[in-house]
Amino acid sequence: MKRCLVVISILSLLLSGCWSRRELNELGITFALGLDEGKNGNVRVTAQMVDPGMIAEKTGGGGSDSPVTNFSEEGKTVFEAVRKITKDSPRKVYPAHLRILIISESLAKKGIGHILDILSRDWEVRSDFLIVIAKKQRAEQILKIATPIEKIPANSMYQSLTITSKVWAQSSAVVLDKLIQEIVSKGKQPVLSGINIVGNIKEGKNITNIQNITPNTYLKFDNVAVFHIDKLIGWLNDDESKTYNLLMNNVFDTVVNIKCPSGGKAVIEIIRSKTKIKGKVVGDKPNAKVVMNMEGNVGEVECNIDLTKPHSIAQLEKVFKQQETAVISKSIKDVQRKFQSDIYGFGEAVHRSNPKYWSKVENDWDKQYFVNLPVDIKINIKLRRVGTIGNSFMQPLRK
Repeated sequence: MKRCLVVISILSLLLSGCWSRRELNELGITFALGLDEGKNGNVRVTAQMVDPGMIAEKTGGGGSDSPVTNFSEEGKTVFEAVRKITKDSPRKVYPAHLRILIISESLAKKGIGHILDILSRDWEVRSDFLIVIAKKQRAEQILKIATPIEKIPANSMYQSLTITSKVWAQSSAVVLDKLIQEIVSKGKQPVLSGINIVGNIKEGKNITNIQNITPNTYLKFDNVAVFHIDKLIGWLNDDESKTYNLLMNNVFDTVVNIKCPSGGKAVIEIIRSKTKIKGKVVGDKPNAKVVMNMEGNVGEVECNIDLTKPHSIAQLEKVFKQQETAVISKSIKDVQRKFQSDIYGFGEAVHRSNPKYWSKVENDWDKQYFVNLPVDIKINIKLRRVGTIGNSFMQPLRK
């Protein structure tokens, strides 16, 4: 028995205890980071820290102050700037709960690879936060805008981008791991969603802005930024952004306006979409094929069409195929012409089908082969439902 007590006593000396613990009241819990160009080639970092006490007050219905505080500093590197924030902040930046990273457009044009290094290397940072580009704005300004409904701006932006990328398809929710994977890939170039300030920036900084029924200033996710490796080279328009997300299988639910055969218009709600991209080499030239299988519902009708008849549904499906094939084909050709950057991953498809051929063309893929790549598009659409009514109650009145 004594021998056991001696062994236990010796082993207890080897226990380290909670040597690395950190108290919550010592941490500046950071939900958002903004990166801008600083002076003399420096980078300016803005950290949006949450005040837990203020959030508790908000939950109880009291208080009118902001639950977050922004701190900004410049440094030669991101790491240096983050550490310099402690000159102003009573707490050290703690990014383990980071929700969103905002990079200014001007900084992104110079390259973002080196500034992502600390985020991929730092053990405190999880990789599930979203990354966006501040379009024609500084990231620091974006983080100063008060947001309605969700009082923490970082949470508001995170939730808004997550939802709009699923149900509207003109934005793309990109996390750190995915971005780095596409930066290092030679067959697929990265994209990031853009965010912009709508309204007066000065008014948007004031907490009274969100006390109005309709805020005078608000944040809006605005299309998709195109990159070549790690440098921003341009922006997709609405059709090009939606095409990208359809091809990348990012679309969970969206709507498409089409023309009715007899005039007027109808709205098709896409409830399922699955795209397959295939590549092949024909006569020493690469080709790509896009096959899109969709299911949808008739969401709105503003024309004279008898939805009780099967051939009317077939007509709408035919119009949808023709219209969307034309839009998607044009969008792909415009991206080939304007950007010469394979954001769709056609190069990866060619690589999978013919690795030997890919090894010959991979270094010149974007500028020489992607720009001239023939892309065959095939769309299959099945309309499942027309809603709780058949024909519109307005149809007899139109006659």
